[in-house]
Amino acid sequence: MTDTYVGAVDQGTTGTRFMVFDHAGQVVANAYEKHEQIYPEPGWVEHDPMEIWENTKSVITTALGQADIGPDQLEAIGVTNQRETTLLWDADSGKPVHNALVWQDRRTTNRIEALEEDGLVGPIRHKTGLEADAYFSATKAEWLLENADPIKMERTRPDDIQDRAERGDVLFGTIDTWIIYNLTGNHITDVSNASRTMLYNIHDLDWDDELLEEFDIPRAMLPEVRPSSDENTYGSTNPDGFLEAEVPVAGALGDQQAALFGQTCFDPGEAKNTYGTGSFFLMNTGDEAVESEHGLLTTIGFQRSGEPVQYALEGSIFITGAAIEWLEDMSLIDDPAETAELARSVNSTDGVYVVPAFTGLGAPHWDQRARGTIVGMTRGTRREHVVRATLESIAYQTRDVAEAMEADSGIEMQSLKVDGGAVKNNFLCQLQSDIIGSEIIRPVVDETTALGAAYAAGLAVGYWNDLDELQHNWQVDREFTPQMDDKHADAMYSRWGDAIDRSRGWAIDDGK
Repeated sequence: MTDTYVGAVDQGTTGTRFMVFDHAGQVVANAYEKHEQIYPEPGWVEHDPMEIWENTKSVITTALGQADIGPDQLEAIGVTNQRETTLLWDADSGKPVHNALVWQDRRTTNRIEALEEDGLVGPIRHKTGLEADAYFSATKAEWLLENADPIKMERTRPDDIQDRAERGDVLFGTIDTWIIYNLTGNHITDVSNASRTMLYNIHDLDWDDELLEEFDIPRAMLPEVRPSSDENTYGSTNPDGFLEAEVPVAGALGDQQAALFGQTCFDPGEAKNTYGTGSFFLMNTGDEAVESEHGLLTTIGFQRSGEPVQYALEGSIFITGAAIEWLEDMSLIDDPAETAELARSVNSTDGVYVVPAFTGLGAPHWDQRARGTIVGMTRGTRREHVVRATLESIAYQTRDVAEAMEADSGIEMQSLKVDGGAVKNNFLCQLQSDIIGSEIIRPVVDETTALGAAYAAGLAVGYWNDLDELQHNWQVDREFTPQMDDKHADAMYSRWGDAIDRSRGWAIDDGK
């Protein structure tokens, strides 16, 4: 009997990965390709959707080829993605009308401030669970409809894009929708991604007409919203296409919800933190949409076919892993693996604090005009101090969110499951445990984002029977417990708030 597997497309901020998992949840194939980061102006971040699609095809065929797995051995494919990144494309040609606007993009900061002046922040938060912020898709889609170049669509009239959107001939999507569309030909998203658009009412589970009107976004251009794990599937790959097989696409989750699912946080109170470009701390709150009073987001965690939506509280930290990349960009390190050794080479930061607010501050501070700041430097400051302060900033930002999470949920966190590239750094994991005063648990399979998408798809087609089977698969690699004296940790953290204050409100021109 031929072995069968489930595949997952993990389309992230810096690259695209395809992973294949077996019944035990173990990785049997893995391929990755980076894509270009495009910065047309300060504070603007774009991706080329066609490059992303070409890379998606490439990593799928590469992973299968390297592992000698035939596409007919895939029982299903799941998709996970950088969530709020937004694009529009022409339904006739299938071509994007503009580069995708990345979740980090700040070009619509002024529009958000206009919403604040109009008193719409409260209604938006109540309907969507989100803070009004340029991070989310609504203002990005609005900008694209107003500014996309009609020449790229082979159209001549500037108003043609809006007209065609009204007829559903220009389509809106986050990257999951773009990948699913290209894989199956169907225009679909899942509830978790819809909940990140600032257009979707998470209580009514539908696109919100008042918000669509506010942003002048036609309902006709929006994708159908389906469960994250869908027994009816989203469609199948074309047997005449690049894969040369008909494989069901049956699951989709925004990357952070996928990690929650992959970490098997199926019960209320269970939490995970993913350390990627940014860090995203989610706690399952069950079928209750808990409204935050401490600067967190209320979001949809996941939904299985025929079951109620599961909600989550989320703390979105915009820059953590990207701060390590910045150290490399600035030639302070040659390789991210150096950071642990450099940080250990000094006993402290000598009072240096790095606030990596390169794209503003997310939860729980929410300051679009904050910018990256280094404070406390003296003539004796060396790169080792800056590197250590950068790692500490990741731990401090996580504590900010952890304290808000405990205040909102009323649950004292005893342990935190972690995943993502940065958790390979043992120094960071130990530091994180010390600063938040909780156990840190790292799983054997740390690519839990892809695993969560695979689980969602595999459950939908019966590859895995139930959630108990997935929990049985989950295994601990290492646990980190607090080693630092509480008073010392609190003293370190106490100056962090002062450093945050120094970074606030710096950008004064369109978020630049």
